[in-house]
Amino acid sequence: MSAIVEGVKQALGRNVDAKSKVEGLGRAVTAARGRLDDDLIAEAQQVVDLAGERLTLSAEHTVVALAGATGSGKSSLFNVLSGLDLAAIGVRRPTTSWALSCSFGGEGSTELLDWLGIPRRHQVSRDSMLDRSETDVAMQGLVLLDCPDHDSTEVSHHIEVDRLVERADLLVWVLDPQKYADAAIHDRYLRPLATHAEIMLVVLNHLDEVPQAGRQAIFADVDRLLDEDGLKSVSVVATSTKTGEGIDDLRNELVKRVKSKKVSNIRRVADIEQVATRMHEQTGDAQPGDVARSSRQELIDAFGDAAGVPLVVDAVHQATSVRAQRATGWPVTAWLSRFRPDPLKRLHLDLGASGRQLTGAARASIPKANEVQRARVDQTVREVVERASEGLPRPWAASVRRGSVSRFDDVGDALDKAVVTTDLGVSRAPIWSRAVQGLQWLIFLGAVAGGLWLLALFGFTYLRLPEPPTPEVRGFAVPTVLVVGGVVVGVLVAMLCRGLAAWFARRKAAAVERRLRSGIADVVDELVIAPIEAELTAYRTARDGLALARR
Repeated sequence: MSAIVEGVKQALGRNVDAKSKVEGLGRAVTAARGRLDDDLIAEAQQVVDLAGERLTLSAEHTVVALAGATGSGKSSLFNVLSGLDLAAIGVRRPTTSWALSCSFGGEGSTELLDWLGIPRRHQVSRDSMLDRSETDVAMQGLVLLDCPDHDSTEVSHHIEVDRLVERADLLVWVLDPQKYADAAIHDRYLRPLATHAEIMLVVLNHLDEVPQAGRQAIFADVDRLLDEDGLKSVSVVATSTKTGEGIDDLRNELVKRVKSKKVSNIRRVADIEQVATRMHEQTGDAQPGDVARSSRQELIDAFGDAAGVPLVVDAVHQATSVRAQRATGWPVTAWLSRFRPDPLKRLHLDLGASGRQLTGAARASIPKANEVQRARVDQTVREVVERASEGLPRPWAASVRRGSVSRFDDVGDALDKAVVTTDLGVSRAPIWSRAVQGLQWLIFLGAVAGGLWLLALFGFTYLRLPEPPTPEVRGFAVPTVLVVGGVVVGVLVAMLCRGLAAWFARRKAAAVERRLRSGIADVVDELVIAPIEAELTAYRTARDGLALARR
């Protein structure tokens, strides 16, 4: 008895916040669903549901379930504790799977009994009795349940006992001196509830059937069995409904529990901590890092290579250089350069982003990733996942791996779209090249004019006509100056602009690479990093929720 009282005092001395623990476990269950064992998650969700429902019901009542095997005398014990003559008040012990209840203080208990699933015809309230005693007053707030036999041959009885054991605030296991070692109760109930010692009490009934000389040995054997079940702190109360031995002790213990108003919270906390501990075994306390910060660039490089970014950048560089040289070159040589192939036209990427769509031609023009590139992508993703899941327990590491490839089917199209629809900025020539092109045409037209002038003078000479005067510049005829100067100056301008065109092409290619990698980065963020981060966020949520539930 003293061990039970001490356990209750310790429990009440703690700051037991059942509501916060329910919320913590609820968050953990939501985050862990689909990642941890389904049966465990279903069990944890049931604990959350039951605890949440119980917290909304009467806190002034304590549900005490009398459970035991056939012949243990729990119904007789129920009658003695409730002080009822069931035959006198017209209530018969149900032969079905339903339990019988007796409430001391009925106000607020109706909703609780409905939640317990006790039919109205099996509910009795001491408030309605005319013979209320001081004992009845002392037991105000007690809701006593007489459960079906847990060893009944009826499956429905087993189901009903299991359901009430899950919902009761205090469990009183009634044992028979002849069957107290029955494995059914130890394996099915007592040992699995080893973490619930604070809300359990064992009653060794039918004490009158045990000779005085043999009682100590039986008590010692029961204590041994409870110790093996992990319930060493649970005390045993010996009773006899025939002689009345131990009944007052049992009643006084129940009164103490009921008056504390904390048993229901202790029960819910025990349920929560038990399942939270099991979930914690599969979750741990790892501190995963930030994937985006540590590995994002590696993924962008690998995916960009597989998407053909280097190919497009090289094509932009070559095309920009060729187009700039064509625009700034001497018109004759520039016209001849048009017969050279344009790399961007071969890739169907010569239009601006507004005029370019993800056409089949554009898609087909970009070579698919080869085996080396695909292997690099796979290897990079694996390395990222390994770093991200370092220290995580196996179920969570597996969920991170699944998350990393969960949207891989969409990656190919997304990369193609990112490359094909990126504005390469090559649809219009730069202003400086158009200005140089205008200058070259002026120089070319001057050379053509000089050539025509010389041709006209040759005609006058050939026809032996009087030759008109020809102006000179420092002893050189103006037509000659125009022709020679036009060719020389045009070539010099073209050569000078060749270096400028190469610099501009490199700059343009670098800008295009940045834009392409930005598009690739969006794909990586959405289809690879985001799913990984979602798994890591779920892990952190579950870890923190379990820490709150187990606190």
